Parts: sequence; C-alpha cells; structure tokens
Amino acid sequence: MPPFIDVEERRPFFKQMLKIYQELQDIYELNTLSMGTSDDYSVALEEGSNLIRLGTQLFGQRVRSQV
Repeated sequence: MPPFIDVEERRPFFKQMLKIYQELQDIYELNTLSMGTSDDYSVALEEGSNLIRLGTQLFGQRVRSQV
C-alpha cells in the first residue's frame, strides 16, 4: 500500500508496482495485481490493478470499539 498521501500522488507507487509485477509475472506465473482501496481504486485501476479492496465503499467507515 502506498503512503497515505493525496490520491494522485500515489500514482507513481502504483506504476512501480505494475513494473515489478510485469517483471515477475512469467517467472512466478502471477495473474493478480492487487492494488487500490476505497480511497484510490480509480487510480490503481488506471495503473494496471486487476483486484481492488473496497471495504469502506461497501461497508462504511470502521467503528472503533470503546473496550
């Protein structure tokens, strides 16, 4: 996961991960590049992700327990 910075500033991290993925794809028979969360999924998809995590989009913000 990239640093928690502006969404557009995360793009270089996704670009670098795609490059690494492509270099290792044939060696390790990879077929999944999981990048992106509810905050930055659109940029991750633009940069090659084929699996995103949308927990907050689907279930809302986490509720912290007061235990």
